[in-house]
Amino acid sequence: MGLTLTEKILKAHVVDGEFVKGNEIGIRIDQTLTQDATGTMAYLEFEAMGVPRVKTERSVAYIDHNTLQSGFENADDHRYIGSVAKKHGIYFSRPGNGICHQVHLERFGKPGKTLIGSDSHTPTGGGIGMLAMGAGGLDVAVAMGGGAYYITMPKMVRVNLTGKLSPWVSAKDIILAVLRVMSVKGGVGKIVEYGGEGVATLTVPERATITNMGAELGATTSVFPSDETTRKFLKAQGREEDYTELKADDDAVYDEVIEINLSELEPLAACPHSPDNVKPIKELEGKKIDQVCIGSCTNSSYLDLMRVAHILKGKKVADNVSLAIAPGSKQVFNMLALNGALGDMIAAGARILESACGPCIGMGQSPNSGGISLRTFNRNFEGRSGTADGQIYLVSPETAAVSAINGVFTDPRCLGAAAEIEMPEKFLINDNMVIDPAPVEEMDSVEILRGPNIKSYPKTHPLTDSIEASCSLKVGDNITTDHIMPAGAKILPLRSNIPKISEHCFTVCDKEFPTRAKTLGKSIIVGGENYGQGSSREHAALAPLFLGVKAVLVKSFARIHKSNLINAGILPLTFVNAEDYDKIKLGDMLELPNVKDEIANGKQVTVVNKTTGDTIVADCELSDRTRNIIIAGGLLDYTKENS
Repeated sequence: MGLTLTEKILKAHVVDGEFVKGNEIGIRIDQTLTQDATGTMAYLEFEAMGVPRVKTERSVAYIDHNTLQSGFENADDHRYIGSVAKKHGIYFSRPGNGICHQVHLERFGKPGKTLIGSDSHTPTGGGIGMLAMGAGGLDVAVAMGGGAYYITMPKMVRVNLTGKLSPWVSAKDIILAVLRVMSVKGGVGKIVEYGGEGVATLTVPERATITNMGAELGATTSVFPSDETTRKFLKAQGREEDYTELKADDDAVYDEVIEINLSELEPLAACPHSPDNVKPIKELEGKKIDQVCIGSCTNSSYLDLMRVAHILKGKKVADNVSLAIAPGSKQVFNMLALNGALGDMIAAGARILESACGPCIGMGQSPNSGGISLRTFNRNFEGRSGTADGQIYLVSPETAAVSAINGVFTDPRCLGAAAEIEMPEKFLINDNMVIDPAPVEEMDSVEILRGPNIKSYPKTHPLTDSIEASCSLKVGDNITTDHIMPAGAKILPLRSNIPKISEHCFTVCDKEFPTRAKTLGKSIIVGGENYGQGSSREHAALAPLFLGVKAVLVKSFARIHKSNLINAGILPLTFVNAEDYDKIKLGDMLELPNVKDEIANGKQVTVVNKTTGDTIVADCELSDRTRNIIIAGGLLDYTKENS
């Protein structure tokens, strides 16, 4: 029996565990990346481990999230990250160099290598045949220190692409079609692998758009083969030596196969407030819009923006629409400036933003109250834009551009024949905004620069014999990390200050939660299905940790958030009987009378509702390793104990 492409990469990197589906395996990590919203905490964790120099092939620290300097906090974080990077062997991508995923794809990613990043859209690297996964900051810190990264050996999904995209239908429409089939939780515990004759028709940036939004499936990652198209892309980036051909065996076996005929696809939109709420653009045509934002790590490549410039050339943005465009990297920005495409965008009335995440994370460009905003981004969770009642639709760059001109939802196929935008034979290469680390012999002389907003990792404690705590919050299904720990211009600068940022924890759901939890001292959160979907931000676990949350009891978890809870020493519990969710109310006193013994022995956890007298049984699905992490009080404590 042959191997899938994913299985080949995993098998070459396994350092711990059996290569069997459902088993936990530890893999060697070749590359890491961080961004500044999560990076400060990751590097504080790395420092706490006491490892003098990173042990990966390449680790890169990017500044792309908190680029609004409205106070000293962001600037201080950037100085801190830059100094840590220089001292400990990490490459530092300065603000303005671009969005981490796009820059990494362009300049550093290699087929067949493993990559984890402290950002959930790290799977973008799957567009060139990397096994690239989002992870919590502490997991990244451990990998930089030479430790393995652990995942449950996933199921394999094959998305078989046939045919060829019609004019004005794009890669964004492909991943929206996949989301329509699989849903935002359909990829949990799975890796999505693309194959079929249709793969050869897609450029690397188009493949990267698809793997980027694979994060919205809840999948561990997504990956494309590394083929002649990959080689040409790397050659154009001056990195042909990094090319390796990679493909699945002909007799590879998949757990699930999904067929997507590219020829049958049409322009699509993800409607508020979920990436899988997908409708054809033709069903929305004529609906008035207020704003269009083009960019993000999903759709800000040279190819994307050249198509946008072609649509905008000689036209004018509608009077009722604000159009903002953010190139994904300095490379793209510079090339657009040199070939005249940037001028076409500006002449049409577009507002040009810096090469950063910006509006995608609520960092500027919030729409008007109740405003309808078309965005080429990857998430449209309620409130994520910075406007609580904003109506956010996810669309392709082509749909976004033509809709901006017309002022209403517009199917781009009305434009007639599509322009042939060719991938360049050679990209403009200038890495002068990537700062090399200090040589080993000079690292001891590098001073770490810490600002007053930078606080240490929250205190953790070993698991106690029993837990008695109130239910401090009860929430429903599909709670995202934006619900748990909101982003945006006001909150993101506090990412290196857990005590301060915890004041905003769950305020989207319940403004009283931070005060209530802090007053209680210790508490338990109750939730529904797919709890913690979305970002990899470990702050969604660290803020509850600081507020005294001891356990989270839900119907099901999203992968990365569950891992982050374990890393923080918070018990991730799931109802054995989903109906028991209804047996707990806000304020009920809950007791886990034998929790340490039950966890240590791999038993189900007994939860007694002392307010009602009900006894509830919960699962705590842990490997031997994660069980020991929980007992130790979290991954940092466990790593110190075992180093």
